[in-house]
Amino acid sequence: MRRSKVLAKLRSGKFARICATGHYLPFFVRHAAANGYDGIWLDLEHRTMDEREVQAIIAACHYNDIDCMVRPKTLQRSELYHYLEDGAAGFMVPFVSTPQIARDLVAALKFPPMGNRGVDGAGLDGDYGLAVWRPDTTYFEDANRETFIVAQIETPEAVRNADAIAQVPGIDMLFVGPADLGRRLAVAEGPDRMSLDEAVRHVAAAARRHGKAWGRTAGSLAEIKTYVEMGAQMVPWGGDFALAAALKQWGQDLDSLGI
Repeated sequence: MRRSKVLAKLRSGKFARICATGHYLPFFVRHAAANGYDGIWLDLEHRTMDEREVQAIIAACHYNDIDCMVRPKTLQRSELYHYLEDGAAGFMVPFVSTPQIARDLVAALKFPPMGNRGVDGAGLDGDYGLAVWRPDTTYFEDANRETFIVAQIETPEAVRNADAIAQVPGIDMLFVGPADLGRRLAVAEGPDRMSLDEAVRHVAAAARRHGKAWGRTAGSLAEIKTYVEMGAQMVPWGGDFALAAALKQWGQDLDSLGI
C-alpha cells in the first residue's frame, strides 16, 4: 500500500506541504507533485465535481505519489471509505465539534480493531485486490496506519471540546477553519466570546497536550511563519484560484501594449 507523505511528516514533527483545488484539473496534480508538495486538499464541501472526476483526481494523486486529502461533502460512512478505496490518503472533515463526531469518523474510516470500516479490497488502495486477496496480506494494518483524519475546529463548541477531540485515537490533527470559526466567535456570547487568536492558541495547546498535530489556513507568508513558530505542521499554501491572479497579470500585460 502507498505510504502517506503527509503522515510521515506529521509523525516526524515536520511541516507538511499542502496546496488546494476543488476543480477537475489533472495538470494541477502533476505540477504540485513535481514542486515538492506532500498533499493536495481536494475540497468537495464547497466545490462541485461528479463522482468520476473525483475518482480520477484521487487516482492521479495516487499515481503521482502525492497524498489526496479529501474534504467531503457528507459524513455518510460508506461514502467516506469509498474515497479511501479510490486511493485517498486521508480527510479534512468540516465541523468536528464533539468527541462523538470524532469517534464516529474513526469508526467509519478505520478497520477493526480501531474502527468498523467496511471491507472490499477491490479498490485502488488495495491494488485492485492484488494486495488484499492473499493469505499473507497486511492490507488492513497498512490501511489503518497510512490513512489520516484531520478534524476541523470551526465552532465555539469545537474549541471547548478541543481537548476531548484531540484525545480520540485515530484523530491525527486539529485544524482551525478561521472563516467559519471567526464568524461564529464574532456573534458568540458568554464564555464562548473570545478572539480568533485566543481560540487558535487554545486549540494548538490542546493538540500539543495529546500528541496531535495542528494547523490552520493563512493569508500571507508572514502568517505562515508565525503559525509554524507556534508549532503548526500544516498551513496550506497555493491553490487553483491563484490562476485568477495570473490572468489578471496577463491582462495587464496586454493593457500595457494598448491591445
